[in-house]
Amino acid sequence: MNYSKTNNLTGWICFLIATVTYVLTLEPSVSFWDCGEFIASALKMQVVHQPGAPLFLMIQRFFSLFAFGDVTKVAYFMNVGSAIASGATILFLFWTITALAKKVLVKENEAVSKSNLISIMGAGIVGALAYTFSDSFWFSAVESEVYALSSLFTAIVFWGILKWEANADEPRADRWLLFIAYIMGLSIGIHLLNLLTIPAIAFVYYFKKTKNPTTAGTIKAGIVGILILAVIQYGIIQYLVSFGAYFDLFFVNTLGMGFGSGVIFFAILLIGGLTWAIRYSIKHQKKILNLALLSTVLIIFGYGSFAMIIIRAKANPNLNNSSPDNAFSFLGYLNREQYGDRPLLFGPNYNSQGVNVVEGKTLYRKGAEKYEVAGKKTEYEYDRTTPFPRMYSDDPGHVAYYKDMMGFSDDHFPSLIDNVGFLMSYQVGQMYMRYFMWNFVGRQNDDQGQGSIYEGQWLSGIKPIDGMMLGDQKNLPPSITESNAYNRFFFLPLIMGLLGAIWHFKRNQKDAGIVGLLFFFTGIAIVFYLNQKPMEPRERDYAYAGSFYAFAIWIGFGVLALREWIFKKMTPATGGILATAAGLFAAPIIMAAQGWDDHDRSTKMVAHDIAVDYLQSCAPNAILFTYGDNDTYPLWYAQEVENIRPDIRLVNLSLFDTDWYINGMKRKQNESAPLPITMKESQYVQGERDVMYYQDKDIAGNVELKTIVELLLSENNEDKVPLNDGRKVNFIPTKNFKLTINKADAIKNGAATTADSARIAPALEWTFNKGYVTKGTLAMFDILVHNDWKRPIYFASTVPSDQYNGLDKYLYNEGLALRLMPFKPDTAAAKNEQLNIAPLYNNVMNKFVWGNVKNATYLDTQSGDDISIFTNVFNNTISGLLKEGKTEDAKKVVNRYFEVMPEKFYGMRSMMGAYFMAENLYLLNDPKRANALIEKSAAYIEKELIYLADVSQSKKKFVGGQNVQLGMSFLNQMARTAAEYKQTKLSKDLNDKFSMLEARFSAFFPPQQ
Repeated sequence: MNYSKTNNLTGWICFLIATVTYVLTLEPSVSFWDCGEFIASALKMQVVHQPGAPLFLMIQRFFSLFAFGDVTKVAYFMNVGSAIASGATILFLFWTITALAKKVLVKENEAVSKSNLISIMGAGIVGALAYTFSDSFWFSAVESEVYALSSLFTAIVFWGILKWEANADEPRADRWLLFIAYIMGLSIGIHLLNLLTIPAIAFVYYFKKTKNPTTAGTIKAGIVGILILAVIQYGIIQYLVSFGAYFDLFFVNTLGMGFGSGVIFFAILLIGGLTWAIRYSIKHQKKILNLALLSTVLIIFGYGSFAMIIIRAKANPNLNNSSPDNAFSFLGYLNREQYGDRPLLFGPNYNSQGVNVVEGKTLYRKGAEKYEVAGKKTEYEYDRTTPFPRMYSDDPGHVAYYKDMMGFSDDHFPSLIDNVGFLMSYQVGQMYMRYFMWNFVGRQNDDQGQGSIYEGQWLSGIKPIDGMMLGDQKNLPPSITESNAYNRFFFLPLIMGLLGAIWHFKRNQKDAGIVGLLFFFTGIAIVFYLNQKPMEPRERDYAYAGSFYAFAIWIGFGVLALREWIFKKMTPATGGILATAAGLFAAPIIMAAQGWDDHDRSTKMVAHDIAVDYLQSCAPNAILFTYGDNDTYPLWYAQEVENIRPDIRLVNLSLFDTDWYINGMKRKQNESAPLPITMKESQYVQGERDVMYYQDKDIAGNVELKTIVELLLSENNEDKVPLNDGRKVNFIPTKNFKLTINKADAIKNGAATTADSARIAPALEWTFNKGYVTKGTLAMFDILVHNDWKRPIYFASTVPSDQYNGLDKYLYNEGLALRLMPFKPDTAAAKNEQLNIAPLYNNVMNKFVWGNVKNATYLDTQSGDDISIFTNVFNNTISGLLKEGKTEDAKKVVNRYFEVMPEKFYGMRSMMGAYFMAENLYLLNDPKRANALIEKSAAYIEKELIYLADVSQSKKKFVGGQNVQLGMSFLNQMARTAAEYKQTKLSKDLNDKFSMLEARFSAFFPPQQ
């Protein structure tokens, strides 16, 4: 009884410590990446990206109620929801560790001694708090993302199987297994990572039910566990919906019944079949069959949260990814068809050549009265394939990475051994072990690492390890020493975990093996399954948090190892106390002390404020084209949650090639009228006009864009070209386009003022920059043709220039967005430096907010990059004002810059912005502040490059790459600038620095001219 009370109370204390930690350090508003989409969708019950997270959205909607109508607090309370879920994860981890420790230390039906009680509680505290302060888990705990809640469900499931094991001999013990099945079903509505606990659960069941386990039986248990995982992953999650879809196809297309009739029939059939089978199992005393059937039913019950997706999709909300409102679109949504496939066991290498296209299954879409064929799923046949392909992407950037990392020549075809080599060096080494070491050894900085030894590597603080860490740690550069993410754990948490694992395997091999399976399936197995390509857009450590959870169990067991091996000469109680104290200092305390400053997001508002600035860059009723996650999702949040600039229509160009997204753009959203898209849905549905290629017809001059649109929409066979499969498709006969401008309409609709009349061009004339047109590009052309300058059109400044479709010279900077203007191109302006200075100045001085970047206790890498974006805005504004002779206004902008921008550099990009500001200060006759910025920039570059030179010399190969070239180039440029503005001493100092660094790198590249 004392053990139970102590166990419960201590567990709740750990929960309280973790939850308070996360609430104190959580982001007060929206975060980057998927958080903006999740918060906006949870508030209004909308449909997020594939494969959806309906239960997560419903739970977060509950937490939004605590904002009590204050829309600015919705994100905060949803973040609190993640913090509480993460705190609860720590609670169940504590109970898991104590349950496993008790099994080892206390025999069945034996009372728990005081010394064992101390040791068990100590193990639970150390292990649970170590995971509390682990990097990857802490990161997800303070933002509204699925991983916090997914971790909780994983923790509950693993704790649940231990509860079953402890009570397995009782008459109603199997209710714990049914509880686990239901939790797993629910977890599908959050994230699928929970399912990876199934193989470990299978072993717990086998070892408990078998008095004398054998090797063959153990292998069979593993196979059964993997089969159960496959049945749930494919049989229930995918094929149940697939059967329903094809039943619906038969009922609608063959029997002529309404949409959904086949799904209803299949549901009745499924319910009837399961009911009959359960009754049969009861009648004939088939206990295992009954348990399996009830578990299946409960998994399906939990999986039923996905009904929310279909229900809300039918309501056509603003955010309605894939519009899964019918059986086949819902099936594609669950199968993640939007993201394509990647080979796992057999497939091509990056330099395999496609020799044939093979048609696969028929794709269907919902038509007016029946399902229509949308095409066939196609796959390439290749001239050469390989088992276990890990280097399969033919993207030029990926190919270059493969060759560089593996040392391949241009004509080398990778073998199986080569692919395994890439698996071990990149996918396991770079994308798993590096993250593992982050959590339990330390980290040099949080710059995203793509394999270089200079960014995002692990760091112990003791001694460098060749190949995994930097060279000399004595004179580390400011990009490391000034980074809050410079965390040194001195290997102590890792050592605790390894000691705990060794002790566990010695004392209870079965349970240790089960924890090891959990560690493997939530870690290395995910590496195999994901088969990641290089150059990921962000770090992916969150995917492996379950593996770090398992290791935290062994960190807790490290306390038991210390008691038995280090403090064995003391009394057991004293040894337990000292082992716990040592464990606390070796893991959670040092992890918390080192990690607090780079996980404290409590003062960071960058994602929120830059979203506001994107929107405020635009004139009323604008159309704003965006492209990536971070220039879209926070903006969705700002509009959908805080109702900021609801007049603007956001158009994500990454989604614009889908029919469902174009449909949404043709509807009113918030206060934004439908876009002027005249295409009929039948002209752009799935399978129609997906890609239309360029065929040069040698047409002289520029062709009116309206004519191009009509040609691409034409149903006349004469306006189409045949493909190899016999189909005929539309095409573009020229890349030279024009859009005639009615000057009076442009002025009337506010695209220009009367004073700008002389600047208005008779037509926009440009060269299209691609060899093909997608339906999204066609929709953009349709908008341009029929907008008549009534709505301002903008591109977010972060949109890749190829997405401008050749309109670059007509885009004018107004802050964080480039506005399409009817002006004659400014031939004197550099690329992308045409400015609308009046709105730009007004935005900077009166509208923009700056994310609290000057005073924030911590800024992550993404926020640091955004500082560079902010600095560019300031520099552009000052340059534009100086060009127009508005010196006093330029000085006001400079003062504003020093008020809101941080003094600290966040990498080379941040330093570059400071240099350009120094150039502007010289122009404003402010050499004192200009010199200070240049001296500071030069000192930063010098420290960075000296370090890289030392590392290069110690490794006898050039490291640092682009940073070295960039730093040298800027030092040289700074010296010239200082000389130009008569700063003779500064110029000489800079030249001396340049010469010194040039000499240090002389062995690796020729001197710069």
